[in-house]
Amino acid sequence: MSVRRLASEQPESFTLSPENLVWAEKQLLKFPEGKQASAVIPLLWRIQEQEGWVSEPAIRWVGEFLDMAYIRVLEVATFYTMFLLAPVGKKAHIQVCGTTPCMLRGANKLLDRCRERIHPEPFHVSADGSLSWEEVECLGACVNAPMLQIVPDTYEDLTVELLDKLIDDIEAGRPIKPGPQIERHHSAPVGGFRALTTPELYDGSMVGQGAGLAAAREAIAARAAAAEETARAAANPAPAEPPVAPAVKAQGEADKEKVPNLVKQTVPASDPAVRPDAAKKE
Repeated sequence: MSVRRLASEQPESFTLSPENLVWAEKQLLKFPEGKQASAVIPLLWRIQEQEGWVSEPAIRWVGEFLDMAYIRVLEVATFYTMFLLAPVGKKAHIQVCGTTPCMLRGANKLLDRCRERIHPEPFHVSADGSLSWEEVECLGACVNAPMLQIVPDTYEDLTVELLDKLIDDIEAGRPIKPGPQIERHHSAPVGGFRALTTPELYDGSMVGQGAGLAAAREAIAARAAAAEETARAAANPAPAEPPVAPAVKAQGEADKEKVPNLVKQTVPASDPAVRPDAAKKE
């Protein structure tokens, strides 16, 4: 991280507006007694929204308001790069993303244009005091690179020509549209959506017609049919088999006599009666 210092030229004093003072007092109620220092970041941010930057007198004011040591407030203000420590353009401070995706998509050309149209150096205001610029790290809209931020909005899919138009509109006081500066819906593909474009997905005609739902219905019907079959079988049990007729039983006993080498289970396997052929081999 680069060294961040307070601007060499500072105002003599700082005063929070009456409306913001009421807001600041309400912030203190969010924290337990003795923990008011937790409000330091929102207070510094509100001051920056009011003044455009955070001055040294404003930092001292926050320290007194929160009963914090001045150096503690200074540590917070100089640590977080979202706090601007020098005066910026009255109409806009342009933060151009210079991280890899944006640089690959032409952010260096946007930075060169800022040098040409605003000031050769970052954190310096333009001749009329309306604009200033800086290069920042990733602002989280890589898919729409290159892009820039004018707090609190981002402006994406930029070219040099689109940046020129943006600056012209700011200087002329015309409203500017945040988000993609080309025909793109948020982060959708350039040229329009390419997936999930079937109208039936959105008109309700496919509700309840999914393959998963059909499979579930089939499984439920199968379980119901099986349960019904089980209940029917329990209500109408099959008749008991009739006893074996005496003639059939006698025939079975006669058939046993025809089976050769029928051995009782109590006779050991080594008995010659079990294997008559074994005795012949000996």
